[in-house]
Order: sequence, then structure tokens, then C-alpha cells
Amino acid sequence: MLRLGLCCLFNQSPIRFRSATAKVLKKLDRPGQLARLGELCLDNARSLATAVEEVHKLGIGAFRVSSPLLPLYTHPEVGYRLAELPGDEEITATLASVKTLKEKYSVRLSFHPDQFTLLSSPRAEVTAASLQELNYQTMLADLIGADVINIHGGGVYGDKPSALQRLVAQISKLPEPIRSRLTLENDDHSYTVSDLLPVCEQLSIPLVYDVHHHRCNPDGLTIAEATDACLEVWRKVGREPLLHLSSPKYGWQGKPRPHADFIALEDFPTEWLSLNATIDIEAKAKELAVLKLQQELGLPPWRKSGC
Repeated sequence: MLRLGLCCLFNQSPIRFRSATAKVLKKLDRPGQLARLGELCLDNARSLATAVEEVHKLGIGAFRVSSPLLPLYTHPEVGYRLAELPGDEEITATLASVKTLKEKYSVRLSFHPDQFTLLSSPRAEVTAASLQELNYQTMLADLIGADVINIHGGGVYGDKPSALQRLVAQISKLPEPIRSRLTLENDDHSYTVSDLLPVCEQLSIPLVYDVHHHRCNPDGLTIAEATDACLEVWRKVGREPLLHLSSPKYGWQGKPRPHADFIALEDFPTEWLSLNATIDIEAKAKELAVLKLQQELGLPPWRKSGC
């Protein structure tokens, strides 16, 4: 059965996640910084628990968690560890309650680090920062029960074969807690499905097939061929496939890359209708877009038996 996923934020549901800036925090002494960060982290952990409850009530089967749930966690000047924060035990317990809720309702949780998380970069400091970010998100994923940390291939740096070799080398060295959750995604500029599939097949790392990116950055594969190839890697590792869907804000004849508020039904691949998979809906109207598409496809609300 298909489950549709909501990405990070809500449109109408009054659930918000708080953030911070290093500029503001650096005006405080270290105890003041930690007190402020502890307050933000606890609020965000509570909001995440509420978000899982809300997507269940709405009949949505998956939720992408915003990467800075714990704001500035890996920042080089104001970063921290949970154990340093006032109220760290309550924060940890609240995050553990998220895992309980997601298991109770069978809501799938995932992460999608930002574009600065790069494993193909030739710069050692970029790779080191990316590994630090992946370690943070893996720690958080373990606490809340998220099974996917999805990244892009990164830049080409004027030499795509060499960049792909670096990507393979870095993934090969990752510790198992990261590698067991890691996925790669084709993008709309640099790396196609055909570019990343050999990496995924070699390393048994699933590919999150973004059909919008594939339409913007084609590689000769049809949607059916790309879907089948990606599903095969997910089957190989025994995990539920994850796919991405969006529609172009200005239409396919205009600027196709920006995302629209809703999904145009004709953009939903017919090849996906019979899948057992998660499809994250990347649309500006958030839960309104997910629910509209769910209704148009005739999908029942996502409910775990007995809930």
C-alpha cells in the first residue's frame, strides 16, 4: 500500500519548530547559551511528538523531520551535546516518546540533511563537517526511530568520475549506524539516476528516486525503468522504498525546478500506483497538498490496524 509523506512543516496545523542564530547566541555567556538551547530543544522535541500525533490524526503515513530539530547542534562555535543542556533528561525522554508514538501509529520518520552535507567534496574540511552532521542526525534518528537519512550526491567539481569515487570511498568508511540509514537521491542539476545507481548497487545503499528531479535532469531512462531499478536496490536491502514527488510551480514549459503548492495529478507516475512504498510530497501547501492528492488517488487514510 502507498503511504504519502509530509515534509517538515504544517500549513494549517498550529505546530511550529523554533530556531536560533549563532549571532544571537554568541552575545550570551556559555551557561546562557546552554540554557537558551535547552529551552529550544525541549520545545522542538514536544512539537515533534505533537507532529506525529497530528499526521496520524490526518491519516498521513510518514513525516520528514527538519534537520535542525536541535538547533545549531554541530555549529563550530556554539555547538553542544545533549548532556550539556539543562533539562537534558526531559529532552531525551520526550524524543524517546516520539519513537513510541511512531511505532504505535506506524508513522515513518526520515531526515534529509541540507545541501551542505557533502561526501563527494575534494575539501577535507567540508567532508569532516558533513560527517559531523551525519553523526548528529544518526544520534537523533536512533532516539526517535527514523530509518532514513537521505543526501544528494553533491557537486561535480569539474570531474564527475572523481567526485563519484570520493563519494564511494566516504560511504564505504561510514560506521554502520549511519550507513544502515543512508540513502542517495538524484538531483535536478548534477547527478542523475543513472549516475548514482552504480554507487547504490555497489554499496547496497538505496536510491530515493525523485521523479521531479528526473524530469528536470533526464538521463535516457524512462520513469518505469528508473522506478524498477531503484526498487531493486531497496528490495536487496529489505527496506520499504522511499520516493519523492513534486510539481513545477510555473509549469513544465516555464521554470520547472521550483515546487508548486499542490501536486498536479498528471505528474503522479502511473507506475507508482500499485507500489508498497512511501512517497514524500514536496509541495508548498504541506499537509493540504498531501491530503488533496490522497483523496484524488482514492487512497484511504493511513492507519495502523487498531489505531
